[in-house]
Amino acid sequence: MIHPTAIIDPDARLADDVRVGPYSVIGAGVEIGAGSWIGPHAVINGPTQIGRDNRIYQFASIGESPQDLKYAGEDTRLEIGDGNTIREYVTMNRGTAGGGGLTRIGSDNLFMAYAHVAHDCRVGSHTVFANAASLAGHVSVGDHTILGGFTSVHQFSAIGAHAFAGLGTVINRDVPPFVMVAGNHAEAIGINKNGLKRRDFSAETIRALHSAFRSLIKARGSREQAFARLQPLTEQFPEVAQFVDFVRDSQRGVVR
Repeated sequence: MIHPTAIIDPDARLADDVRVGPYSVIGAGVEIGAGSWIGPHAVINGPTQIGRDNRIYQFASIGESPQDLKYAGEDTRLEIGDGNTIREYVTMNRGTAGGGGLTRIGSDNLFMAYAHVAHDCRVGSHTVFANAASLAGHVSVGDHTILGGFTSVHQFSAIGAHAFAGLGTVINRDVPPFVMVAGNHAEAIGINKNGLKRRDFSAETIRALHSAFRSLIKARGSREQAFARLQPLTEQFPEVAQFVDFVRDSQRGVVR
C-alpha cells in the first residue's frame, strides 16, 4: 500500500489500508484514516488528523506551518474530516495560537487545483472550492457553499451555508447564508435559487428568503424595522431565521 520511495515518519499513524504514492512525504504527528489515498509527491506535515476515505492528489501541501509572521513554532493542528477530494497543488495550513490553534475542514468537500485554506479557518461540509479559490486566515465557510475559481476571501470574513461566489469574486465582508455574490469587491446578486432548488428547498422557502434578502440587503431604511417586518417569516421558516441571525450577528458587515 505504501510505495517504497515514500518517506513516512515513524511517529505518523496510518490505517492499514491507506495507500501512499511515490515520493510522498508524511511527517510526525500525522494520522490518516482508513480508505484514504495519498497520491505521488504529496507532503503532509503534522500535527494533522485526516479522516476516512480522503483522496489527496499529487503536489498537495497539507498541514504545513501557518503563513503568519506571528507564528513562533507553537503546537497547532489541522483536522480534516471524511470523504474529501483534495486536488493538485492544494495548500492547507495549521492554525495559530492567536486563532485557537486549529484549522478545521469538514467532510465531503471538493478542493480543486491550487485552492488554499489558511491558518485558523473553519470549513464546513459539502463545499466546492473551484480552482485557486483562496481563504485568508480566520475565515469560516458554511456547509454547501461554492466558491468559484479565483475567489479570494479576506481574513476574518464569514460565509454562510449554501452561499455561492462567482468567478474571480473578492470577498471583503461577510456573506449571509443562501446568498449569491460576485465582483471585485463582492456585491450581493440575490438568493442562490438554483443551488437551493438542486438541494430540494421548497419554492415557498426560496420566496421567503428572497423577501428577507430584499428587506435586509437591498432595501434602504432602518435595519431594526426590517428585522421587525421579517419576524413572521422567521417564525415560519427556520432558513429565514438563520439568514436574519447571521446579518444581525455579523462582525464585519455583510456584502450588499
